[in-house]
Amino acid sequence: MKFVMVPGGWQGGWVFDSVAAELHRDGHHVESVTLSGLELDGPVDVDHPPNLDTHIDQVAEIIERSDKTPLALCGHSYGGMVIAGVADRLGDRLDQLVFIDAYVPDDGDSCWSFTSDNFRELFIAGARTDGRWVAVPDGLDPRARPHPLASFVQSIRLAGNPRHAPGRTFISGGAWPGSPFVTLTERLRNDSGWRVHEIPVGHNIARRDPHNLAAVLGALPPASGKP
Repeated sequence: MKFVMVPGGWQGGWVFDSVAAELHRDGHHVESVTLSGLELDGPVDVDHPPNLDTHIDQVAEIIERSDKTPLALCGHSYGGMVIAGVADRLGDRLDQLVFIDAYVPDDGDSCWSFTSDNFRELFIAGARTDGRWVAVPDGLDPRARPHPLASFVQSIRLAGNPRHAPGRTFISGGAWPGSPFVTLTERLRNDSGWRVHEIPVGHNIARRDPHNLAAVLGALPPASGKP
């Protein structure tokens, strides 16, 4: 299986390095995405921050140029907004959709509307300097970069694509302090259309427990009913 992995806020594809190494050893292919504006050497155009549409377009292009290998699209945190938009557009190209302690939006939702008051305050405080870029919160990896505020506040547009629906998995980091995903996790546990796993190490599962994350991803069921 091929995995395309989309990071959450402030982080780049590097956050999945250890997970990717384990999946590679088991014979899988992995493409870890660094979203536009989050490049290690800084954004291409600091005066024009990318929004959610930009990031959806970026990942959709990766999916469109992929071969026919069964494909799992995975997103962490904010990355859930991105993969939801891609799946709405290209669901027939996906075998699995995996939300890693991530937002699972409906049409019209945004990261801003979906998150907790604590995170909204963090977004506003972090963007106080220029109103465009949200500063890296304390405690993140030195490779983290300011995140474009526009991508956090833009609402997603979902058409409810009726074509092939990929298998859907939610991987919870547990009830960490301030998590906006606790209620969502419980709702999905009771939804027969979802598989729910728990790796209770907190939000940043890829960094804190890459081995168990890779194990869950590697055990995703094979394609079934794909056209």
